[in-house]
Amino acid sequence: MAKTEVILTHNIVGLGGESDNVRVAAGYARNYLFPQGFAVPVSGANKRRIEALKQRRAEREAHEFNTMTELAKGVSKLICVVKVKTGDDGKLFGSVTAGMIADELKHQFDITLDKKKIHLEGPVKTLGEHEVELRLHAEVKSTLKVRVESLTPVIAPAVEAAPAEARTEKRGKRAEKVEAAEEKSKAAKAEKPAKAPKAEKKAKAE
Repeated sequence: MAKTEVILTHNIVGLGGESDNVRVAAGYARNYLFPQGFAVPVSGANKRRIEALKQRRAEREAHEFNTMTELAKGVSKLICVVKVKTGDDGKLFGSVTAGMIADELKHQFDITLDKKKIHLEGPVKTLGEHEVELRLHAEVKSTLKVRVESLTPVIAPAVEAAPAEARTEKRGKRAEKVEAAEEKSKAAKAEKPAKAPKAEKKAKAE
């Protein structure tokens, strides 16, 4: 495949930035880069534009750095909630992805972030809070708190009613205790010695 040299006039992800001299497929340059104004052919006249392109690139990179620095400060204070379906045991069906987090950042906070800047060390498969690293810029990193919540309603365990027989038995035992106490009280009263009758007054002398 024929190659050609071009000077980039815009930042092209995976290819280079303004003022970079790169080799690309001739068809790619002819059908895409040149018509879109993303590059120009290498020539004496175009080489004289390199300094201006370098200045534009420096201004763009400085703007991106400042923007990402401010974003890093802001997102570090946020909690992004991601709701997922789970089983009755609380286990996720699948895992939380960088794309899902990016969608929720846009939906909840109107923050547009490329999912490639969201770095997950491993699959997020559990409910609760997780700290996710954001690689916003070559020189700017931050962390985002992500709270994973379940969409599945939590069913409270039913409290079993005490069997009627058990309640009746308890009432019967209480009644028996009361009756026994009454009988004991009556028996105690009966056992008390009767008071001796007062001695009759001596009969008056006849």
